[in-house]
Amino acid sequence: MKRFLAKRWIVAAAVLAAAFLTFLGDAQQPPAGNFTRREEMVPMRDGVRLQTVIFTPKDQKGPLPILFTRGPYGVPEECCPPGTDDILVFQNLRGRFKSEGVFVMQRPPRDRSDPKAIDESTDAYDTIDWLIQNLPNNNRRVGMFGVSYLGWTVVMALVDPHPALKAAIEGASPADMFLGDDFHHNGAFRLSYGFEYAALLETAKEADTHFAFDRFDTYDWYLHLGALSNANRLFFHGRLPTWNDFVQHPNRDEYWRKQAFASFLKQTAVPTLHIAGWWDQEDFYGPQKIYELFEKADSRHLNYFVAGPWNHGLWSRAHCRALGPIDFGEDTCADYHQKISNPWFDYWLKDKGELKQPEALTFQTGANRWRPYNAWPPREGITQRKLYFRAESKLSFDAPSEAASVFDSYVSDPAHPVPYRHRPVTPTYPGPEWPLWLVEDQRFVDRRPDVLSYETGALQEDVTVTGDIVADLFASTSGTDSDWIVKLIDVYPEDSKLLAKPEECNCAPGTPLAGYELIVADEVFRGRFRKSFEQPEAIPSNQPLEYRIDLHTNNHVFLKGHQIMVQVQSTWFPLIDRNPQKFVPNIFEAREADYQPATQRIYRSRRLASGIELPVAAN
Repeated sequence: MKRFLAKRWIVAAAVLAAAFLTFLGDAQQPPAGNFTRREEMVPMRDGVRLQTVIFTPKDQKGPLPILFTRGPYGVPEECCPPGTDDILVFQNLRGRFKSEGVFVMQRPPRDRSDPKAIDESTDAYDTIDWLIQNLPNNNRRVGMFGVSYLGWTVVMALVDPHPALKAAIEGASPADMFLGDDFHHNGAFRLSYGFEYAALLETAKEADTHFAFDRFDTYDWYLHLGALSNANRLFFHGRLPTWNDFVQHPNRDEYWRKQAFASFLKQTAVPTLHIAGWWDQEDFYGPQKIYELFEKADSRHLNYFVAGPWNHGLWSRAHCRALGPIDFGEDTCADYHQKISNPWFDYWLKDKGELKQPEALTFQTGANRWRPYNAWPPREGITQRKLYFRAESKLSFDAPSEAASVFDSYVSDPAHPVPYRHRPVTPTYPGPEWPLWLVEDQRFVDRRPDVLSYETGALQEDVTVTGDIVADLFASTSGTDSDWIVKLIDVYPEDSKLLAKPEECNCAPGTPLAGYELIVADEVFRGRFRKSFEQPEAIPSNQPLEYRIDLHTNNHVFLKGHQIMVQVQSTWFPLIDRNPQKFVPNIFEAREADYQPATQRIYRSRRLASGIELPVAAN
């Protein structure tokens, strides 16, 4: 038990330093009496020195491995409960806190033709080299771990790994900031996240500074902000490099491509676990994509995938069995530490135990059980089935027979956007509402006139969805640009009771699940990028076009008696910035007059058969 607590705490300690993960702050820092703290300014190859804190067990009996994490959020002052038996190292990135140099958000990979060039890969290499040469009694094996930005630095270390780097756990790392992670999804800008994160990290070097909103409801604040050009004019004044980059690079140009892992991540020589949460509000796309990229050349079987019923970094907690009001029936955080992360590092860093990790291990929600797979997404036992939009808001596996171009319509008005969570919308940071929004009951927008909802009747048997989910929309707009948002939802029966205990779910006592509408998968697509993310085009008005929107992989059982619902809308505010619905070259430079209402049509005929494609597994 002591080793379990120690191992889980090293991950929690890293995220405790991160302002944007204060949701994990229930893990208490124990006294540092059992460890010796040492702070070093470790030199890099170009002479820049990085603040590095090292914790060594006082009762160390023999050579120990080094567990290492790097990030921009600070380093702990105290560390480590009794029983921890590893050397723990925490480092600040360049330009953060006491580290020298200049901080660059998501520093792109270096120019390899320049022998003096640096990036996060070289900094990790140089630090590992220094550690194994200068820390007494280490066994010359290093394991790296981290969540989110700290997960991204793990992946960067794998680009050109030091020979002493023997194992890695990448959790919720971004993989492509234009296609699927923190700042954009399919080209649609994640407004509240991008605005507040840039302010958090780039307002000051020595501390993280939350943006000072003068309204409690940020939905109202962002709406009154108006056009995105007002952000620099009224608040940032051109001082935040990341915000300026957003403005100057509205399309997937070389700036975004050179950061995306797909452009340079080819294979791994280091055993690597990729960890994802089904309800990760920040980086759900990243670990799936990174696993996919490594898998293409994984001839040595070093690449593994894990996904659980977690939001961003929840697995770092000591214990968890619920998310919001949804109880998953077991302590999945304890499962992660005891059965996944601890054995992983023990095997690769200490030659202890056997490697029993399956290629993919994912928690199957609904049925609430862990399931192993030989590949992810699985290929065996899967049947592709399409749920079609039908008349009277129905959803059916039976294809429509109407020959005419029948459709459902709604008016999308940028002046009255659909909120992405219940109002008042509190700031993204420091939370705590932001980490839980993906499990909020979607009845707060169901039946809005600008949201279409389609649903099955009560299911007569379980429907198990395992693999990649794709929305297939045939849609038109009266404007010349549009966003399309699709949500796949599990609707609970009316006799459902409260599943999670109030103390476990951060929800009010007696919160009912009767009729609860739980998001299972979701995504947004910006219509201007339907042909190319590099060269956007106006949408021809009132012309039906097909949009195939990847909702990514999942593993969920829609239980007998539940209903399956799909919601379609065109605003999701202020999570996603408002599309003017009039094509402009750069939405960051749009004028107030460019924002116009548009009539949206979703078609459901035999020829234009909108629906959602599900990988259905045998029950």
